[in-house]
Amino acid sequence: MITMGDVARIAGVSASTVSHVLNGTRKVDTVTRQRVEAAIEETGYRRNVVARSLAAGRTHTVGLSISALTNPYFGSLVHAVEQALSDAGYVLIVGDSHDHVESEKRVTDSLLDRQVDGMIVAPAAGSERLTLPEITRTGTPLVLIDRGVDIGCDQVGPENFSSARALTKHLLDRGHRRIGVVRGLAGISSTTERFDGYCAALTGRGIAVEDTLVLDGESSTDVAEREVHALMSGENRPTALVSLNNAMTIGTLKAVRGLGLSIPSDVAFVCYDDFEWADLFEPRLTAAAQDVETIGTTAVELLLRRMRGDDGAPHQIRVPTTFHHRNSCGCT
Repeated sequence: MITMGDVARIAGVSASTVSHVLNGTRKVDTVTRQRVEAAIEETGYRRNVVARSLAAGRTHTVGLSISALTNPYFGSLVHAVEQALSDAGYVLIVGDSHDHVESEKRVTDSLLDRQVDGMIVAPAAGSERLTLPEITRTGTPLVLIDRGVDIGCDQVGPENFSSARALTKHLLDRGHRRIGVVRGLAGISSTTERFDGYCAALTGRGIAVEDTLVLDGESSTDVAEREVHALMSGENRPTALVSLNNAMTIGTLKAVRGLGLSIPSDVAFVCYDDFEWADLFEPRLTAAAQDVETIGTTAVELLLRRMRGDDGAPHQIRVPTTFHHRNSCGCT
């Protein structure tokens, strides 16, 4: 391995001079600087940033534990977080929890072992008993993203309840009374809040929630497709459907198409989560769109404050969604 001493020997200067050139800690005359830079290029020397960071007590890295990186929403969220951290001079290390708390524990333990300066977590079901206490015990600054947990730390995510209620009310306003819902993974706050919004819209109009119209899609395309296919194959199928995340939306669309049914002629449809290409579907999807960039950048801003020593009360921030009114709901 090429060392700073090797560079200094080739350049004919001291190791401290090489360090000053690399780190800009002291002015070095032009001729000497050029000799050092030439020696660096000749040897291919690279600084041991890890050793230097650890000596300073900081690694300039942030860990992110998040689920289902194949989901376009989470992929966009990772991109927003990475961009904001890069702008602040930090490197992001990402681990996929696969929405299992045991996997999440392995991811977060690995990130802590790498002595990240802070952690952002989209908590899996059970995080509050297995994962999050260990992070807080170490004193590592922590921000929860997308999902909330009853724990004293900063949290930022989308507005779930009122958005799902607004989607369901839109179908009610169109005259629908039997509205099926595809809800997400159990034990996740966003699943509970969105389903509660659906229920509130119905009960607000004096309509009871029918168990037979409530499908557990488990935030999975395949599960949602199976459940919707079974429901829509029955004799007493609903006239409208609400899907509460984008993976389940794909499954719902596949099931409806597989049965030879048409949206919105045979069943009206609205969904929580928008797609970049949702306007290109036929029919075009009526959806509640999350502001992914704001969620990601806000989480980074909160984390940076904590990493700089802010010890104020925890923040809980909800970012509003945008209602994209298209024609899958039956409107023209």
